[in-house]
Amino acid sequence: MAFAPMGPEASFFEVLDQHRASLLATLRRGVAGVGEPAGGGTHLASRFEDSVGLQMVSHCTTRKIKSDSPKSVKNFALILKILSMIYKLVQSNTYATKRDIYYTDSQLFGNQTVVDNLINDISCMLKVSRRCLHILSTSKGLIAGNLRYIKEDGTKVSCSCATAVAVPSNIQGIRNAKFLLIVEKDATFQRLLDDNFCSKISPCIMVTGKGVPDLNTRLLVKKLWDTFHIPIFTLVDADPHGIEIMCIYKYGSMSMSFEAHNLTVPAIRWLGLLPSDIKRLNIPKDTLIPLTKRDQMKLDSILKRPYVTCQPFWRKEMEIMADSKMKAEIQALTFLSSDYLSRVYLPNKLKFGGWI
Repeated sequence: MAFAPMGPEASFFEVLDQHRASLLATLRRGVAGVGEPAGGGTHLASRFEDSVGLQMVSHCTTRKIKSDSPKSVKNFALILKILSMIYKLVQSNTYATKRDIYYTDSQLFGNQTVVDNLINDISCMLKVSRRCLHILSTSKGLIAGNLRYIKEDGTKVSCSCATAVAVPSNIQGIRNAKFLLIVEKDATFQRLLDDNFCSKISPCIMVTGKGVPDLNTRLLVKKLWDTFHIPIFTLVDADPHGIEIMCIYKYGSMSMSFEAHNLTVPAIRWLGLLPSDIKRLNIPKDTLIPLTKRDQMKLDSILKRPYVTCQPFWRKEMEIMADSKMKAEIQALTFLSSDYLSRVYLPNKLKFGGWI
């Protein structure tokens, strides 16, 4: 558990008191239960708002978890157990990871996924962020570049343009941010570090979620935007999976729509790799990959989403991909030259505004 020099979250206690009063009133009526979002917090009813992204509707369907029902008595007990742990964390102003909570009684919880889903349910039920629950996630993302920040224990961290550090789970202050490049894949991120890209385009910050971003990486991107309103660009593969990842940073996801205000950055721009870049740069066909049936289904799904109507240039790029039935990884640029990405492609895109 990590110590953080901040006061207890009053919002958590206020919300908990409201739910406790509601639960007591329910108990007096002879029905013992708590309400949670239908679908266990993973299939939420949401709506799209251009300024926020995907967010949970205010009146979504809920289900009851009852202490006197054989089907839900275990979930009821587990929710109360985790709530009691959260209460102690907030009272003592300490933090724990989801992994910490799982290992307090691994036999009871069974597996980590159970804990993850219950924490999401509690966060959604109480309508507070996981941060307010004093529960952190273990970071998988990396960050590098011109950035300094202070960790929750007061440690000052200066990031480097040459090496990456793990994305922090909680920070108290950030300085020196100018613009941010989100890189989809760790391999591309490491290649840019090797090519000394950050120093050449300084001041620059790079971050990668190593694929689908974890909560801490998304929180950091949001924090940088809220603090500095710096330009934020994404560099992803020209394929449906890369576009999906970019959409998560920009518009959020259904499973975390109840935390949209804390996670989404609708101002994010698509820098590359654009499907139109493939033809423009004369990338050979033998470096391209045919779209699989699963790719085509994913692309069709994205094209039907409400936020695509707000992005006509995105739609045009996705239609180019659909018509060609081909996709390309960022590594396809190495056909032009081994350092084409860092030496030519990105500098020109940033200099001449080649984003959408």
